[in-house]
Amino acid sequence: MSAFIEQLDAAAARNRSLLCVGLDPSLSAMPIDNIAEFNRAIIAATSDLVCAYKPQWAFYEAEGIPGIEALQATIEAVPDGIPVLLDAKRGDMDNTSRAYAKAAFETWGADALTVNPYQGHDAVQPFLDYADRGVFVLARTSNPGSAEFQDLRVRGNGVEGPLYEEVARQAVAWNDNGNIGLVVGATVPDELARVRSIVGSMPILVPGIGAQGGDLEASVQNGVDQNGRRVLISASRSVIYASKGGDFAEAARAEALRLRDAINAELERMGKPWP
Repeated sequence: MSAFIEQLDAAAARNRSLLCVGLDPSLSAMPIDNIAEFNRAIIAATSDLVCAYKPQWAFYEAEGIPGIEALQATIEAVPDGIPVLLDAKRGDMDNTSRAYAKAAFETWGADALTVNPYQGHDAVQPFLDYADRGVFVLARTSNPGSAEFQDLRVRGNGVEGPLYEEVARQAVAWNDNGNIGLVVGATVPDELARVRSIVGSMPILVPGIGAQGGDLEASVQNGVDQNGRRVLISASRSVIYASKGGDFAEAARAEALRLRDAINAELERMGKPWP
């Protein structure tokens, strides 16, 4: 088991939470005009309610150098012991992937990164070589057009099925360091159940709760492992923009608490509560 998985498990148990809050700041939607200050307030209000934070690289890059500086301040603001999963969906030729991996894990200090497996194992391996960090491989994503490619029927290793299942099987085969997770959207709960059946206890990031309309209960039911753990139920806009006023941090806390408690209620119903 990698150090990242241990950190994720510890944070989830400590906060009794499978909730991951996405930090996707947009100046046009924020009630204040300072990204770092906005994120620090959200983190301070919710850090006892989450198992991880997930800053999405694009929202910071969009603001140029000030946005990149805000990302650095955001990562530094996350308390020790809570994983930072940088959502950048990297993946390229192996030497480029090595540079992307160094940037995410050494320069930015992220604990985990989302990775696109489209170019194959050699493009993913440089990320996996950071054995103490998490690598979340895109399998079946939450966007409406994801089925155009991800549901295509393929045959690999004598098994026929949709492409996203083959990605999951390959992820299992690549997991020598025990640091791989998968990304499967909350908007496709049946596919989530199928991926879970393939990957066993590997962690699964489940975006799409809240603004994208994903099914929370189905995501918990189909996403958790046999122990009722190892899923990161991710909500972004519905939490950080719960209020457009000066009480935005308090509103974010209230929404994060509601989501965490709803997840835990489903775990109770399934007979897999926190000890």
